[in-house]
Amino acid sequence: MSQFFQIHPETPQKRLIKQAVDILRKGGVIVYPTDSGYAIGCHLGDKQAADRIKRIRRLDDKHNFTLVCRDLSDVGVYAKVDNTQYRLLKTFTPGPYTFILDATSEVPRRLLHPKRRTIGLRVPDNAIVQALLGELGEPIMSSTLILPGEEDPMTDPYDVRDSLEHELDLIIDGGFCGMEPTTVVNMTGEVPEVTRVGKGDPAPFQV
Repeated sequence: MSQFFQIHPETPQKRLIKQAVDILRKGGVIVYPTDSGYAIGCHLGDKQAADRIKRIRRLDDKHNFTLVCRDLSDVGVYAKVDNTQYRLLKTFTPGPYTFILDATSEVPRRLLHPKRRTIGLRVPDNAIVQALLGELGEPIMSSTLILPGEEDPMTDPYDVRDSLEHELDLIIDGGFCGMEPTTVVNMTGEVPEVTRVGKGDPAPFQV
């Protein structure tokens, strides 16, 4: 049975943030709000927790997890970013984008696309996520919370509890945070390529 925390979307309660991070560190799987719907996440180094997420979402090994980062200092650790890419990232983070980048050796092999050695990275504009990441001190390995057979992400934490309370360790209710997933921008080629249009404006990346 999962725990259910109601955390203020603008001034997150430190006590609850600390408890949430303790759950992550102990191998828990959590659902939390972002700036584009709810996400499901776990500790970066925990294979068992990642496997649980794959079971919940029925994902195969080709699925790219996303590293949700607090700021661009994390991005430089886990992705190879040149000056042009960095300027773009700086302009559009934090925000509702996922950027596909070439991964560094710091990224565990099991998180990478099996053929391309790429990783999705994002910096969300959400006070609860920022508080979680600040307390944790490293990225959260995440995926958009879309249940098998559905096309849209889950948006209501009470619906999440009804559907998944026996499969999760924690659900964070941070209020309504939108229904659209992130816009995905592949930055591994010579020019950025928008591969999914979501909440973030794709226009700046379309040539």
